[in-house]
Amino acid sequence: MTMAPDAADLPANPLSIRLSIKHERLWWHIDDEDHLPERWEVSADVWAGEGCPDHVRHVADISLVIADLRRERNLLDSVALGEWALEYIAETVLDSSDGRLHPDLDAQISDGAPRMVILRDVRLAPHWRGHGLAAPLIAGTLRTLAHSTRLAACRVSPADFRAACPDRISAELASVRMAAMLERIGFYPWRGVHVLDLRNPSLLEARMSLLDNWGPTARDELP
Repeated sequence: MTMAPDAADLPANPLSIRLSIKHERLWWHIDDEDHLPERWEVSADVWAGEGCPDHVRHVADISLVIADLRRERNLLDSVALGEWALEYIAETVLDSSDGRLHPDLDAQISDGAPRMVILRDVRLAPHWRGHGLAAPLIAGTLRTLAHSTRLAACRVSPADFRAACPDRISAELASVRMAAMLERIGFYPWRGVHVLDLRNPSLLEARMSLLDNWGPTARDELP
């Protein structure tokens, strides 16, 4: 049998990674408008009992916002976004006249719940980087939320990478790589924003490389 590529470099079989999706709010924020847009945090971890050392059990963090697309309470009405990327997305994908999805984009996206997921940030732990895990983890997260949301959006800009990159060129390259990764799981550029129909089968296909390399046969080859 052939060992899956890079098997020796990973702390554990990536098929043992589990997603914990969490939304927090103050207990007294009981009205819908109190917590809009909704902030969600996703933690990807290898759970105990999988033979993974504790110090490398944490795999990734994914930060999301879920915005309501209904006219009576939408992203444009929020005065507390405080992030230029979210504001840019709101101004781009929503129609300023009524706060609903832009008609041209609306015609491209499958019907679904009037809610949009905004991908804010993705960070892989050092031991798990360089193995192509970001795309399937994002895809798995978005697929999990697809039953209650209609589309996803992400603003990809070199400005988002300047703090972590040594210079402007490195930030631009990181931005290009991020955009290419998103497009592999079904996102496509639209008016300066990357958008994704959450019924796109690419979200399911994103897991295939891991399943091929780390399925039951590959698992037998792990030390």
